[in-house]
Parts: sequence; structure tokens; C-alpha cells
Amino acid sequence: MNIQTQVQLKPFNTLSLDAVASHYVKIHNNDELLSAVDYAKQQNLNLLILSGGSNMLLPEQIHALVLHMDIQGIEILSEDESSTIIRVGAGQVWHDFVLWTTQHGMYGLQNLALIPGLVGASPVQNIGAYGVEAGEFIQTVQVYDRYAQVFSQIDAADCHFSYRHSIFKDDPNRYIITHVSFKLLKKADLKLNYGDLKAAVGDEQTAENLQNQVIQIRQSKLPDPKEFPNAGSFFKNPVISQSAYDQIAQKFPNLPHYPQPDHQVKIAAGWLIDQSGWKGKKLGMVGMFHKQALVLVNYDNAALHHVRAAYQAVQQDVFAKFNIALEPEPVQFDQEGMICSH
Repeated sequence: MNIQTQVQLKPFNTLSLDAVASHYVKIHNNDELLSAVDYAKQQNLNLLILSGGSNMLLPEQIHALVLHMDIQGIEILSEDESSTIIRVGAGQVWHDFVLWTTQHGMYGLQNLALIPGLVGASPVQNIGAYGVEAGEFIQTVQVYDRYAQVFSQIDAADCHFSYRHSIFKDDPNRYIITHVSFKLLKKADLKLNYGDLKAAVGDEQTAENLQNQVIQIRQSKLPDPKEFPNAGSFFKNPVISQSAYDQIAQKFPNLPHYPQPDHQVKIAAGWLIDQSGWKGKKLGMVGMFHKQALVLVNYDNAALHHVRAAYQAVQQDVFAKFNIALEPEPVQFDQEGMICSH
């Protein structure tokens, strides 16, 4: 275990925010994880868990021990006629893992291709795209329980997966995810609920083509973080009641929407932001991308306070026009490495 001090985290977060960590260590296995946890206790440091850095807002100075998860490996645990169960290290790159499953005839995750980040972060906010969520295929999540001070596993049913949510967000200081187990199908069951995806796939309805079309659509709309630093979709798609939607739809009949259980309706946040005049608009060094209004971009070495000013201005304008409150997706941290509210 090699603990470093005063480490610049700018290369490790996709928004490319300047953030210096007082202590930093890369974790390759469970033994190193235990050693790092013990070190943090001895030094009276909080732990900040860093995965792919694609969903976090970091301050300029962080007095904490940053655990950069880099546990690798893909292992087949079992299989039957219809499915295969595999265990994946938290440090595996998510997109590379999705490509691997397709190459090996394991299906279900193709709609989630090209989502940034690592496998260990996928259960935390139950990543999703084009009508599919990771939680549908997660079987168990292997964790270190900081409260009980033991390694254990949590069944998917006990993770309480919902839209961009799980128990790992409810109690962010308890669990450190080391591995995730997925139950994937041997026969593809394509999800083509979204119009642009269905049209793109066309008559060639194979998992391989579905995956390729998802990649092409995302590349056409979403900026490469290496060119335009960003955190992906910055706001959650708001879910409102059917009656609230009906009221808004009277004034805005073209509002993209998706029916949900329990008389709820999911609204397209990107459309709301676009209609509020923010697509391609900047506030200082930060703005919403010109091809996809849902993506906030750091155009010129912005710090956290620049990002906060921009997204709060977007929230205010959307609320003023639609009476809908947008909720940011990225997790925000304070100077002690603790998650704080927006």
C-alpha cells in the first residue's frame, strides 16, 4: 500500500476540477483496503471513495484519505441454460466490461454501453440509459461494511434499487463496494423502448447492433470528457405525478415524457433545459453543451464554485418556466471528504 500526500485529483474526475487531496491511495485488493481503512482511523481521516470520477463534484482542497478503487477481474461463478452469473472487480471500466459481455454472448447491458465510470459505481446510483437500469441485472454487491467491520455481500433485493438510487446513496459512509455480481442472459432480449434507438437499430435487431447504435447515439450527442470535461447527464429526469404532468402538458404539448408505475411520469430534463434557453449557453467558464442541453461542461479550468453558480442558474430558469425542480446527479463533497447537499 502506497499512501501519497497532496495529490492533484484533476486527472481523476471527468469534470476536470482542480482538487488536491491531503492523502491518496490506490486500492488493488481487499487486503489493501483493510490497511487503508486502518490508516485512516489512526490518522483520524475521513474516507472519500473515488471510482471513475464521472459523477462527483470536488472542492479545491480535501482533507481526507481518498481511496481510488482499482480492483480488477471478471470471474464466471455459475451458469445454466438461460443465464450466466459473473463477478466483476469494482475497478473494471464499465464500458469495457459491457463490450466484454457482448463478445462473450452475455446479454442485458448493451443499452448501457459508453456510460463513463467503473463497475463499482454502477450499483450506487443504479446507472441507466435507454430504458435499462443496471439493477435489473445485478445479483449481489460485495462490500466492506465499515460499521460492522467485515466483508459481506448484499442481495439485489436488499439494495432497494430505484431510479438513480440505492441503499448506497442512503448511507454513503457505510459500504465500500469491492465487487459486483451480474446475472446476464444467454439469449438477447432487446429493449427498444426509446424512439431514436428503435429507429437506429432498424431491422437488424441483434445485441451487437443495439450496442453499436447506443454507442453511436451517445457519441453524436455527448462530448468526450477529454475534449470537453463533463460529468455526463448532470440532472436527473424529474418524475412527477400524472396530474402535474397533465397540467404542464396543456401548455407544452410536445414535452417528452415516459409513463412510470404508480401514476407517475418521467420528464426529459434535457428538453426542459433546452426550452429554458440553456442549450449551448455559458455562464463564465461553465455551460450546457450545444449538442445536449443535459450535459454541463467545464470550458476553462473552472472550480466547484463556478460549476455551482451555473447549475443553480439552470435550476432557477427551469423552475420559473415549468415549476419543476431539477435535481443534480453528481455527488458533491466538502473539504473533509464528506458528501454534502446541493
